[in-house]
Amino acid sequence: MPSSRWDSFIQFLCEIYQTPRTEWQGLVDELLGSRETWPWVERDRATFVYDSWTAQNVALNLDIINRDPPFETMVRLEDTSLWYFQRLFERDALVDYMFAVNDPGTPLAQEVNLMDRVSAYWRPDQLNAFSVSSNQIETSVLQMPRARPFPMWSAMTAVPRGKVYRHRFSSRQLGFRNRSLWVYTPPGYDAHDGRDYRLLVLMDGQWALEALEVPYIADALIKHGRMEPVIIAMIAGGSQSERLREYLGNDKNYAMIAAELLPFLQAEHRIEPLDLGFGGVGEGAVAALHAALKNPAIVSHLMLLSPPLGREPALQLLKDYAQRLRDAPLLPAFIFQSVGRYEQDLRFYQPALALRGILERRMERDPALQYRFVEIASGHSLAGFKSILPEALAHVFPPRG
Repeated sequence: MPSSRWDSFIQFLCEIYQTPRTEWQGLVDELLGSRETWPWVERDRATFVYDSWTAQNVALNLDIINRDPPFETMVRLEDTSLWYFQRLFERDALVDYMFAVNDPGTPLAQEVNLMDRVSAYWRPDQLNAFSVSSNQIETSVLQMPRARPFPMWSAMTAVPRGKVYRHRFSSRQLGFRNRSLWVYTPPGYDAHDGRDYRLLVLMDGQWALEALEVPYIADALIKHGRMEPVIIAMIAGGSQSERLREYLGNDKNYAMIAAELLPFLQAEHRIEPLDLGFGGVGEGAVAALHAALKNPAIVSHLMLLSPPLGREPALQLLKDYAQRLRDAPLLPAFIFQSVGRYEQDLRFYQPALALRGILERRMERDPALQYRFVEIASGHSLAGFKSILPEALAHVFPPRG
């Protein structure tokens, strides 16, 4: 592919406005055909482009915009198919985005079925190879020059692979039937060699398996001696209303794990039942924290990625969790916590800093506690969660000495 003859997008626009309008589309075609990577990043500035003759309006949907809807209006270059928008970012930013094409622009909070709107109007960036995909949505990823690494873990062909088994799991405690449960066993796992493995239970297993590539990350960490081989149970979450009911301060979620999930897993796989790990993202992280505090004697590993403890109904739990983290005689030995710099301040960021202060003070009088806090340059996004997972998994399950 030929390289672009423009050193900046502004230089391209300058040439456009010095050229007869009848030739503008030819220059647009040359620009789109000559650049290998989009968005066009120039130091701390990123230029997003969308190519369409038929769109009536196009907006850039950025997960770090704190308004509803989180859109920036893109400008159309007259008499061409080019829509564009420029914005400054911190140089370590790693953010999700999509294009909202002909979207009505009404507040998302008023949507009865947000996924119908996403399917109808939102698009990933076809010019950008970096994306995160789940079974419902694909989002594109902007990676600024100093952003965290964001590899495609599944494409690492030289890494020995574990296996993932899919089960159907039902719970009387929570009243659901036949949810998907994926169980990862590490490379070299042998159900008949007499060895038991530690277990990590991840909430919202559908994200962990697909978009976040947890099994592939674990394979790579195990290969390079960064993580001990563990079994990972990834149980699917319900709808958003079911997630809120099941994950936020619900003792029955812990009862489901202890009385139903663990016996099920022990019947199928070789698991150490007295040395468990819990983890989750968003409300799933709240559920992991709640379950760990219910029985820290058998939960030694805890992974908290952006728990939303600053808004009801989770806000009422924050004081209780803070007191228990401060005063409980025993906590999980390995705790990892992260938050995105661009996440909502009162819902995510400030509660995260409050928990950080409590746990860092706890470490001063409890040297056995291995706690790590990381702030990442992301919003509440799959890209951010995926970028921090290798560090999180390596911390909560370090290689055995």
